[in-house]
Amino acid sequence: MGSGSFLKVLAKNFDVLAGPIISLAYPLYASVRAIETKNPIDDQQWLTYWVLYSFITLFELTFAPIIEWLPFWSYAKLFFNCWLVLPWFSGAAYVYDHFVRPMFVNRQIVNIWYVPRNDKPSKPDDVLSAAERYIEQNGPEAFEKLISKSTKSSKSRTTRRSILEDAEAERESWGENPFYDKNYRH
Repeated sequence: MGSGSFLKVLAKNFDVLAGPIISLAYPLYASVRAIETKNPIDDQQWLTYWVLYSFITLFELTFAPIIEWLPFWSYAKLFFNCWLVLPWFSGAAYVYDHFVRPMFVNRQIVNIWYVPRNDKPSKPDDVLSAAERYIEQNGPEAFEKLISKSTKSSKSRTTRRSILEDAEAERESWGENPFYDKNYRH
């Protein structure tokens, strides 16, 4: 009778016992092995799994009061994790390719952590650098037209020549600035 009751307890708590092994222990072991190999395919499989596992965990944390009312949730999660983990099914790759990746690639979700990458070295963003960018994009003739418009519309007595001379003097003073890279060009 003792072994029969043990099997009943084991059967009733199968999800509690198998869940951590299937969801954590085996993926942890396989991830360490993937790190040690040179094959990028297994790296992708386990990175994908951990992304999906994180989504599942966030889902459970968010909807815990509702999930508590679902008696089959632990079994459904166990079977779903088996499908994700076992290499015969490639479930993690399927879910990622068909559901997760399109959301991120097509930007269907708001990316609050996105910070644009700036590969260019920093340069003072002032009138001179803006003028240089304008000249590069539109040409010197367009810049001269812009200056002539601004000198006509403004009532100041500054001429185009003095503006350019001031700009050149400013550019030369940058040579003394330790933060200005003289070799930097857009």
